[in-house]
Amino acid sequence: MATEQRKTNCHFCGYLCAFTATVEDGRITALEPDASRYPYDPQVLAGCRRWPMNLEVLDGADRVNRPLRRVGERGSGAWEEVSWDEALDDIAARLAALAAEHGPGTLASMIGGPHTSFWPLHRFMTLFGSPNNMGIGQICWNPRIWMDVLTFGWTVEADITDETGCVVIWGTNPAESDNSLFWRTLLKIGRSDVPLVVIDPRYTRTAAAADIWLAPVPGTDCALALGMLNVIIAEDLIDRAFVEEWCHGFDELAAHVAPWTPEAAAAECGVDAEDIRRVARLFAGPAPSALVSGRGIDQVGRSVAPTHRAICCLRALTGNVDRPGACVLAEGSDFVPEVDLELTLEHADELAARCLNTGVTPLQSYEGYARVAALTERMGRKLPARYLTSAHPDLVLRAMETGEPYPVRALIVEATNPLLTYADTHRVFAALSGLDLIVVLDYYLTPTASLADYVLPAAGAMERPTFQAHGGVANIAYGGPAACAPYYERKVDYEVFRELGLRLGQEDAWPEATFEEAIAATLAPCGMDWETYCELGLCYQPPAYGKHLQPGPDGRPQGFATATGKIELASEALGALGGPRLPEPGEPRRLCSDAFIAEREAEGWTHLPLITGARKQPYNASMYFNNEAFRRRHPFPVAEVSEATAAALGLSSGDTVVLATDHGEARFVLDTIRMRDGLINADYGWWHPEWEAGAPEFGGMWESNVNCLTSCTVDEGEPMIGTWSYNAIDCMIRADDRPLSWQPGFTPDPAARG
Repeated sequence: MATEQRKTNCHFCGYLCAFTATVEDGRITALEPDASRYPYDPQVLAGCRRWPMNLEVLDGADRVNRPLRRVGERGSGAWEEVSWDEALDDIAARLAALAAEHGPGTLASMIGGPHTSFWPLHRFMTLFGSPNNMGIGQICWNPRIWMDVLTFGWTVEADITDETGCVVIWGTNPAESDNSLFWRTLLKIGRSDVPLVVIDPRYTRTAAAADIWLAPVPGTDCALALGMLNVIIAEDLIDRAFVEEWCHGFDELAAHVAPWTPEAAAAECGVDAEDIRRVARLFAGPAPSALVSGRGIDQVGRSVAPTHRAICCLRALTGNVDRPGACVLAEGSDFVPEVDLELTLEHADELAARCLNTGVTPLQSYEGYARVAALTERMGRKLPARYLTSAHPDLVLRAMETGEPYPVRALIVEATNPLLTYADTHRVFAALSGLDLIVVLDYYLTPTASLADYVLPAAGAMERPTFQAHGGVANIAYGGPAACAPYYERKVDYEVFRELGLRLGQEDAWPEATFEEAIAATLAPCGMDWETYCELGLCYQPPAYGKHLQPGPDGRPQGFATATGKIELASEALGALGGPRLPEPGEPRRLCSDAFIAEREAEGWTHLPLITGARKQPYNASMYFNNEAFRRRHPFPVAEVSEATAAALGLSSGDTVVLATDHGEARFVLDTIRMRDGLINADYGWWHPEWEAGAPEFGGMWESNVNCLTSCTVDEGEPMIGTWSYNAIDCMIRADDRPLSWQPGFTPDPAARG
């Protein structure tokens, strides 16, 4: 028996912890944390609930191991196994025929979070000629990237050091979302004399470590930030020298925020005016202050851009930019940036001509990208194009439904489960059900995979090399080699798209036969070879401070990569695209019409605000609900309310409730926690893999899926990016007397499903 020790990485979250795998005759038999490689922290790993499940997931009984082709009606759950050549030959032929009939825009794609490297799919889409890649960017990450770049000329990163005098965590919960080294840093801050402020409607584990917890009304974060700006300006807490030399539009901003006194902001956001003053003064203190914002703000819908812009202005007015202990401008990547791997710029004109976003979301479009990228490239930084031009789901769904402005008839789904993770499940289900071709790359027969024509078995964690570069917006990439060849007939997704591309005339664009070779070519410009990358697990250049002071070509300080060369408190680029130059809150999105509210209230329902999407270990989005150990830790889909709210509703923890909007219903178990009163937080991503994967149950996705309640119509989203809302919406709630039947390992009672 041949036994080897091989380096590899866990893929349960985006942190990609390093491990050493014991491999016997091509099979992984044991895993140990690898202290020699990035990232390693024994306390992080000791507290992780996920990584011990790697071997179970690697060879689980419910993994898809061979290509499957649908043989019955769409969604019937009837499959036959086929060879890879048979599957790829047929997929390529059908894609070519659809493109000949409808044009290359007929193909769309859907991706999720960074569970794999998506640039191979995006390269394939580029060469096919379609701009219609959809993702979660508009509700996670893109808004921060756009607003940072528009304000500072590039993305910024919090820089929490011994010099930091205050830390603000706004709309993110790292204790649950990754349990990483960053969370360890926050725990250290929480035990020090440095004030830690957490802003979140829920009293999370992160909030429990804080000195100050603010719980604003969901969707009113912009008002809170404007109130803080008002205090900082009115009390002359600004870094005047920095603002006068390096900020554009201060007088406009000062006049704009003058009406937003703490009292006015408090009336909007529900945070006490004195708390607004206190946090503003702490953040504007003499020592550097660091601020981290997250998904909670990315998903406030119409207010997402102004909220992030207001946060950028908070950093700028206090001089907490490009400074140790505050935040730094990220470095551009020394390795090949993602936009070059995608080949998007070489085909930008062709893609822009077919872009559904054109004229609808001016920033999240090829026009918006080109305008902003022209500024960042002056300083040698390239933005990831496919993420920042990704098609709005509403527009692609319309093209599927109506054929306008051209028919979208085919779909590739990679590393996501859009019937759970995309808004308006009923609409997504209907649109996908009518397509001519659906191809899904996944580990499991998810509800989405059940609708496919082909389900292709993706190589998973430890079966494929890892290269996580976050789109190239920072000079860091991490990961490592595969520990073993893919089990059974699974394939690395790079090889899937390369082989599909070769069948469609893309030979010249795929010179590297394997993903290892492609990663090596990506690393070549920074002088690191594949072996060194595997040994270290990291390619990284620490960011420098004071980059805006470095000399430019004329010998003077280069400033910031904006139209004015300064931090733009008033954004000239947004104004040129027809957007607001200054941050102004948007109206929250309502999912319940007046008629619907009146009808349900007459039946005993109660109307309340709703938030969703909160991260809860051990799950990751819609993944791993089929893992029995995970299900026993978190067995039920939960709707959380405060004790006072539960009492007002006449409900108790453990009761079954049903939530409803104009779009649909979903059932949850009520749990009472410490959070803002008069508000519901519903679990996200829930399905029931113990139910039948095919029709009519589709893995129980209709039962407790909060996206049965949501919507993403572009005309109701943020106007520049198109962001829809998960954190500033509403619903109806009532008790549900139907019995539960969701325990793992039990056969559900059909009568309990309603």
